[in-house]
Amino acid sequence: MPPGRGGTVQALLEEVTVTMTGAEAAATEGHDAAALLERTRSTVNPQLRTGVESLPASMRRIAMYHFGWEQADGTPAAGQAGKAIRPALVLAATQAFGGDPRRAVRAAAAVELAHNFTLLHDDVIDEDQTRRNRPTAWKVFGVPDAIVAGDAMCALALRLLAEDSHPAAARASARLAACVIELCAGQQADCEFERRGPREVSLEECLTMAEAKTGALLGCACALGALYAGAGEEEVAAMDAFGREAGLAFQLIDDLIGIWGDPSHTGKPAGADLAAHKKSLPVVAALTSGTEAAAELAGLYAGPLDGDAVRRAADAVDRAGGRDWAQVQAADRMGLAVHHLSCAVPDLGAAGDLLALAEFVTRRTR
Repeated sequence: MPPGRGGTVQALLEEVTVTMTGAEAAATEGHDAAALLERTRSTVNPQLRTGVESLPASMRRIAMYHFGWEQADGTPAAGQAGKAIRPALVLAATQAFGGDPRRAVRAAAAVELAHNFTLLHDDVIDEDQTRRNRPTAWKVFGVPDAIVAGDAMCALALRLLAEDSHPAAARASARLAACVIELCAGQQADCEFERRGPREVSLEECLTMAEAKTGALLGCACALGALYAGAGEEEVAAMDAFGREAGLAFQLIDDLIGIWGDPSHTGKPAGADLAAHKKSLPVVAALTSGTEAAAELAGLYAGPLDGDAVRRAADAVDRAGGRDWAQVQAADRMGLAVHHLSCAVPDLGAAGDLLALAEFVTRRTR
């Protein structure tokens, strides 16, 4: 049963993770996602850093700062280069099909570069001030330089694959390029939604946008891992579907956190997404519910949102059913993800790392 209104987002998330069958639960035993991500960083970061260091100096300094390896003045820094979820999916998928993850390191680095290209551009578009607990690249180096550095990182991602001697590299490069186009389409749709009135975005449109912005790259990461292990086209397609559904579950939870997340964990004010008038999935589900609360929310979204208005908007999303809808959808999407994975890898014991990663991203609380 869903928790009552007013429950914490952490309580909501307890309901999100799919209840696993005995086989699925056994498959995740001994697969610590945090340890897996740390191993991935140790394996992939040298390749990632070598690639970044090959960029022209003007773009290299921005990329090195963005990844946390340097301060703005070029002196060394001890920051993290992100959680490494996407490269971990590449390596875990390669292993699930009996391939050698060491041969997929370039592909993993390429996916991480593509992800970070989108982060640089997203920060500019959203005018975000901080990332990874320090000023965003555009705040430090300016908008034009941050955009150009992001463009260079995207090209570098494709170059890593183009120069790879692995037999699957050409197909992987084409797949990543198609994914980047889909990511751009998703970002454009997200921006276009912001120009529409509160009730002018359908739930179907919002789901399509979320799949393009978030699900596509997770799906691509899983598909590239399968390609590098020599999997067939049906298995590659199933892995792409697994990543996409897990990505949608991830986005649904991220949207819940954007409304009800704990500021001490998120680093953002409570209801930050509402204050920014974002048409996130729970908000659009609420706005299209046809309820009195939907009408109230539409009225709030038509004007400035701060302080008490943000609290009233969050309550309206809840009363209109947006919170419960997102919670149920996230669980359903994870169920679909596991189904696609079982089609590709019938022995889920071989997919323990993938299941652990999927559970990790859908149980996050910040």
